[in-house]
Amino acid sequence: MASEIHSMSPFFVKAIQLLLSLSILIVLHELGHFIPAKLFKTRVEKFYLFFDVKFSLFKKKIGETVYGIGWLPLGGYVKIAGMIDESMDTEQMKQPPQPWEFRSKPAWQRLIIMLGGVTVNLVLGFLIYMMIVFVWGKNVVTQNDLPAGFAVSEIIEPYGFQDGDQILEVDGAPLENVLDINRFLFLRDIQQIRVRHQDGLTETLSVPSSLGNQMFEQGVMTPFSPLIEYIVDSVGVGSPAEKAGLLVGDQIVRANGLPLSPNTQLKDIVQASEENQVSLEVFRGNESVTIISDLNAQKMIGIGFDPTTLKVQHLKYSFLESISKGFEMGYWTLHDYVAQFSYVFTKKGATQMGGFGAIGNLFPATWNWQAFWANTAFISIILAFMNVLPIPALDGGHVMFLMYEIITGRKPNDKFMEYAQMLGFFLLIALVLFANGNDIYRAIFG
Repeated sequence: MASEIHSMSPFFVKAIQLLLSLSILIVLHELGHFIPAKLFKTRVEKFYLFFDVKFSLFKKKIGETVYGIGWLPLGGYVKIAGMIDESMDTEQMKQPPQPWEFRSKPAWQRLIIMLGGVTVNLVLGFLIYMMIVFVWGKNVVTQNDLPAGFAVSEIIEPYGFQDGDQILEVDGAPLENVLDINRFLFLRDIQQIRVRHQDGLTETLSVPSSLGNQMFEQGVMTPFSPLIEYIVDSVGVGSPAEKAGLLVGDQIVRANGLPLSPNTQLKDIVQASEENQVSLEVFRGNESVTIISDLNAQKMIGIGFDPTTLKVQHLKYSFLESISKGFEMGYWTLHDYVAQFSYVFTKKGATQMGGFGAIGNLFPATWNWQAFWANTAFISIILAFMNVLPIPALDGGHVMFLMYEIITGRKPNDKFMEYAQMLGFFLLIALVLFANGNDIYRAIFG
């Protein structure tokens, strides 16, 4: 089976992973509603994976509940008797309340039933992260693994950062993984960064709270790029490099203004150049030197080097350590997602919203269980947050009205609830269409 999946096209591998992940999350989410409903002796009429508009792929009645699989993979649902939900079964609501119906239960029981799905998704995400840490451990890059430091973009140069900076501390504490620095700057309230410059001097630099917004608006999401040590170990006799003045031992840090990193290599920059010259910024001892070299017909400049690969440390954790480390991962995943959610309400953020295509692209093109479970945990936490938003038709909308009832002692009018449910439903459909429309636009126009 695994070999058959590996032989499929990347699109189908991603699609299978997405479908499996969503199926797991939807079933468990709906169980979060189903179990407390049954505990409180509330009748559950239907339990469905995916939506059964007009027909079902599979259905079977067991006891008082019909279990089934719909054909439209946009979610799932449990139909609870005596509840105004996405089924819009208003006829049932016209009948006298029955003791087994949702509307007949105390408000605190209805609140627990409605919070069950979100709770399951949240707990599930944390548990998966704990499992990932215990089974696979974690890869980190410490500052000692990055002796060349970082290349810095123009957006952070005004605050005193320089090419070759090593990050020692962020708000008084060392980073476990220095490659997290960009995410921290974007989504967390970083105030100070202690760095060691290329000349050996140590300095604590202040970071404005507006930097995350600047990064987003200017599209600079990696102001710090790891510098790979492109150290020249040979220079061709009579080559453009020799004529330009490159010496053995020079460390090339930028080419045509672009920092060299694991994803931006010297040969790619040189070969993509449309000019007849390439500008190289090099460290020579403690000096920064700019070298202008002519390109030959093959767009090579006559140097040899063995770039140092990025060193990665693999950390393993005990069972107890995995619990705390996994909880930490879950907490910060939720924190960072909530932090970036505010960008959705900007003009640029709205255009970057994605639907199923964007979610599917989270998964790798080849089957990888670690990546599958990591993405499933991430999506589970997203679903928990999105579902708790106070929008009618979502769990959070029901919770909002229940809280109103608990505080005021008055139930919202059934007709009001029907209209609110319809409004929320159409709003969600519009958001789904808009997000997936963005996916289609990007696929066509890039």
